[in-house]
Amino acid sequence: MAKTSKKATRKFEKNHLKDSLERRKVGAKIKQKVQIKEKRALRNAKDAEFLGKGKAEDGEEGAPEPKADPFGQMSVDDFFAGGFEVPEKLAKKNAKKALGKRKRSEPEAEKEDEEGDSSDASYEEAPVASDDEGSEDEDEDMGMSKEAMEALAEKDPEFYKYLKENDPETLDFDEDADLAEVDGLSGSEEEEQRPKKKSKKSKKAKAEEMEVDEESEEEMLDETEVTKEMVAKWKKAMSEQHSLRAMRQVVLAFRAAAHVNENEGKDYKYTITNPEVYHQLLVVTLQLVPEVLQHHLPVKESAAGKIRVSTDSKKFKTLTPLLKSHTTSVQHLLTTLSDEATLKLTLSTINPLLPYLLPFKKVLKGIVKTVVDIWSDASSSEATRITAFLVVRRLAVIGDAGLREAVLKTVYQGLVKGARNTTIHTIQGINLMKNSAAELWGLDPTIGYTTGFTFIRQLAIHLRSSITNNAKESYKTIYNWQYIHSLDFWSCVLAEHCSPLNEAARGKESQLRALIYPAVQVTLGAMRLIPTATYFPLRFHLVRSLLRLSRATGTYIPLAPLLLEVLSTAEMKKHAKPSTQRPLDFSVSYKAPKIYLRTRVYQDGVGEQVVELLGEFFVLWCTSVAAPELGLPVIVMLKRWLKEAGAKTGNRNGKVNAALGILVQKIEANGRWVEERRVKVEFAPGNRAGVEGFLKGFEWEKTPLGAYVVGQRKQREEKARVLEAGRRDEDKKGGKRGRGEDVQMDDVVESSDEGEDDE
Repeated sequence: MAKTSKKATRKFEKNHLKDSLERRKVGAKIKQKVQIKEKRALRNAKDAEFLGKGKAEDGEEGAPEPKADPFGQMSVDDFFAGGFEVPEKLAKKNAKKALGKRKRSEPEAEKEDEEGDSSDASYEEAPVASDDEGSEDEDEDMGMSKEAMEALAEKDPEFYKYLKENDPETLDFDEDADLAEVDGLSGSEEEEQRPKKKSKKSKKAKAEEMEVDEESEEEMLDETEVTKEMVAKWKKAMSEQHSLRAMRQVVLAFRAAAHVNENEGKDYKYTITNPEVYHQLLVVTLQLVPEVLQHHLPVKESAAGKIRVSTDSKKFKTLTPLLKSHTTSVQHLLTTLSDEATLKLTLSTINPLLPYLLPFKKVLKGIVKTVVDIWSDASSSEATRITAFLVVRRLAVIGDAGLREAVLKTVYQGLVKGARNTTIHTIQGINLMKNSAAELWGLDPTIGYTTGFTFIRQLAIHLRSSITNNAKESYKTIYNWQYIHSLDFWSCVLAEHCSPLNEAARGKESQLRALIYPAVQVTLGAMRLIPTATYFPLRFHLVRSLLRLSRATGTYIPLAPLLLEVLSTAEMKKHAKPSTQRPLDFSVSYKAPKIYLRTRVYQDGVGEQVVELLGEFFVLWCTSVAAPELGLPVIVMLKRWLKEAGAKTGNRNGKVNAALGILVQKIEANGRWVEERRVKVEFAPGNRAGVEGFLKGFEWEKTPLGAYVVGQRKQREEKARVLEAGRRDEDKKGGKRGRGEDVQMDDVVESSDEGEDDE
């Protein structure tokens, strides 16, 4: 039978237990305050005895200031902004309780101290401090102030020597206080090695430690020239012992190296004048600092890619200023480096530091901006750009939603900035940026959708403003390389993450699929803004973007009318004049210079583009059950156009007309081929599953139109290879025409916009 409590006990628990506990807590608080006052008085008496002064002359520690309310000078907003933490001085008062014995557990005592009356605390108006800062102050309070120690050494050297040998704790003080902020707070190794009880080391060992401390203090007073021996010593200590002291010195020297040859009026602890020492210091710092951090603060990564670092530990908080200083130096160094090998090494060393920097959003945003600038810089090599992108991708993977959104926005801004000038020399780098950045939008579909919607909406707003604005130059906000590459980039993003293959791997439809329609509408609107021959190259660029999107997602986009509009212009229907100009490179042009208009060379180029793009469009649906009906209107219009072009008043361009005639034949043959197989089906047109399964899995290359398109692709690849080889030969001979020639061509077009747009 279960044992039951007495009736009196139950009655007491119900009516009087709570009040009894409250009275007990109040009594404990009063008792604890008395103990704190007694310990403070005892300590003040000891300091007065050391200094030989009275209590009235002891300054801040001797004479208590008038009692004040710790929250008296705080507004309500300041209190809540402080995160419900106690003021800094009050935290110090509570920390002193560690000097006496406690009859209650630590968490309970700390909780009651925060709730207790603060009238006994002597402090000035100060910012709030966390519990960890209070624990650091506890260690400082246990030691003796530097002024008291110096006075004691002068007055009673024998007693000072006795304390040094038997109770070094009393003589502890912050020997790095004279350094800069980072130097003073980064001396974590000294704090870790500082004894919490009376030291049991030998007198000889203690004397050696004092000598090392004195040497460190002397080094701080004047600038020190970094030598090879110093770098070797630091390297050995960091690689073999994972020394935090050596790492601190290396970080300080690295900071001076990062700002070498700069006249900013700042004084650094170290100076570097030898180039070999500079190189050795950079290598040692970049390679070993992450290793030492990993040793003392190991990073734990789960199988899902989640990162965990012990950011609440005292060691992490002590190393935080050192870590921030090193990161700032690395960031500054990245902006000054020009050597590709050193730049890649510096970028690669950022990856191990990222987990430690996650709590510091401002530092990370600065790093991301600097790295993205390198990634989007046209002068950076492909290997350097890939290394920079890996840093950005790593941060997007391990960061939270807010940081991931900031990364995506910065990357997109860098892409738009890097695509300002497009030439034969920069087009490969721009394509690399678009293909690599597209991957980031699939890491978090929710953030990817929100940012994608925002940027596509921004493009739509620019387009609408250009249409509704009657200003003469309003179209230039749309017809430029940045806008074109932005639309092309979103086609890359949607094509990569909305493909049926990727969606099947994820097991659900991509959230980004909802962006296909607005992206297509904005692209179609941009193409038709100024439908003149000058901007045929821009139209071809955007048609290729939509072809990529349609091919990857299986979305039908009516592109044939856009290409037939090109054939219906006077540029393609009228006879062209001969020209000696070299063929226009449509891959790096979005508008044609005035000297190309109505010329045979431009007509040939436009005709080739139309034939290629029409073939690429129809080959997407060459195995569709509706292929014959899809191609019929285009076949009729192309035959009518060929008949007019062959007349006396036509363009009489045999090259273009012959290519279009062959394309018509291939489209007709493909339609007949589909009809032969369509006769055997047993499903009705309303059967969606049957329609989608028609010729599913059949290789499109084996269709009549598919075989033709494959052959045309091979010819274009061979032609591009020959042109690239010729361009490289010209570059070697000193006839390099890259950026300057293209910029000059753009300038010619700008000057002739007025006459061309009226066409």
